[in-house]
Amino acid sequence: MDGVSAATKKAPSGHVALVGAGPGDPDLLTIRAVRLIGLADVVFVDRLVGKGVIELISAAAEIVYVGKSKGEHSVPQGEIHRRMIDAANAGRRVVRLKGGDPFIFGRGGEELEALRAAAIEVEIVPGISSALGCAAAAQIPLTHRDMAQAVTFVTGHAALGQEPDLDWHALARPNQTVVVFMGVGTAGTIAARLVAAGRDPATPIAVIENGTRANEISAFGSLGDAADVIYAAGINGPALLIIGEVVALAQRNQTAPAGGKAAAPKLSSLWEMLS
Repeated sequence: MDGVSAATKKAPSGHVALVGAGPGDPDLLTIRAVRLIGLADVVFVDRLVGKGVIELISAAAEIVYVGKSKGEHSVPQGEIHRRMIDAANAGRRVVRLKGGDPFIFGRGGEELEALRAAAIEVEIVPGISSALGCAAAAQIPLTHRDMAQAVTFVTGHAALGQEPDLDWHALARPNQTVVVFMGVGTAGTIAARLVAAGRDPATPIAVIENGTRANEISAFGSLGDAADVIYAAGINGPALLIIGEVVALAQRNQTAPAGGKAAAPKLSSLWEMLS
């Protein structure tokens, strides 16, 4: 056996990368994310990952769709853990592709714990959070010296028939921006709670669906009319709700600049450079 006993031979050891896919536009991926996506043997893909990002996966790789939607988990979280661990133990290079950033409302922390417990080598590749990407695309500064000295990220997700368990009085304080992930279904309740806690119902809001993508919808209005703004724009979610005076800066500039967006190099060319 070439001088190596069976007892000293190591079993195949795979690798798992929890990779942030950003808000959707593949141009916003990190270089490391592009490299790992192209080298992966198997990629576990969330529902919110953009089509352009998925197109960067090697044709030789296995793609496993494990997305979740409101009230419907096509693959339970525990099953996702098991499949990643099995693939890594088989010696495969695994990428867990997650919308936005893995550690901001992406359950990346749970997956990291499961992989560590199974003694799997794991790395984290941060992605641009949808809060940052969508706000930037809409030209909304989440903080501003004159308007917002703090920004708070919360989730609007709650069990069916319930409301989010949040500190409404803290979120209603002035001079801060509140970004609500997955808040379309509870926007009316969130707005009512914030107003009751003291936030001005005239506070500007933005609701952004499919931010940074070709089918992006951005709707603007005031906190007191949040549910109506969403309904009028035909937004079904998932979408981002941004609340705060800073939104007014975007509302002043809703006309696209002349000439449109400059063309960027294709990521396929970038991948060829990195290979």
